[in-house]
Amino acid sequence: MDDVMMSDSEVLQTLKELGAIHNGHFVLTSGRHSDTYVQCARILENPEVTTRLAKTAVARLSGLEVDIVASPAVGGIIFGFAVAQTLGVDFIFSERESGKMTFRRGFSIMEGARVLIVEDVITTGGSVKEVSDLVREANGVPVGVVSLIDRGGEKLFEEPSYPILQLNIDSWEPDSCALCRRDVPIVSPGSRRISSK
Repeated sequence: MDDVMMSDSEVLQTLKELGAIHNGHFVLTSGRHSDTYVQCARILENPEVTTRLAKTAVARLSGLEVDIVASPAVGGIIFGFAVAQTLGVDFIFSERESGKMTFRRGFSIMEGARVLIVEDVITTGGSVKEVSDLVREANGVPVGVVSLIDRGGEKLFEEPSYPILQLNIDSWEPDSCALCRRDVPIVSPGSRRISSK
């Protein structure tokens, strides 16, 4: 597996080469504002890179036992599937229904199942916490969180975190955003506001 693993510097260089790092004024999925946005879709559209990243993530789990991988839609689905495939376990994803995160499509978690939660980018980890809560409600056991990028800062979830790349990118609540005060045009590129039927 060593020949496919990526170092932190390789991951960062790949992000830059694929045009995944953007500067400007953004509303993140968490609702916070930032001057930097990581568009993981630019990475995930490349199956070879996605597979290498999944293998890198799994190698960093240090033998963590996992029965199933769960991801929040939409951002975590592709990478979650790649991690599950690498681990050789089943994969499910949660979706929002009437604003509430839920497992649909017949997805379920067996009692006592060890669940690895996989997301693309984590800021506060709000979506991860929602999935973790769903796992616990099903009497499963959340054993860890894998992400492509951790943007730094305090997290809402309590599980051990295994980010592939840690980027300490500032973000602010809207009422304390200097970019808003300067009337810098704002973009909301995340998937949280996509409606589901």
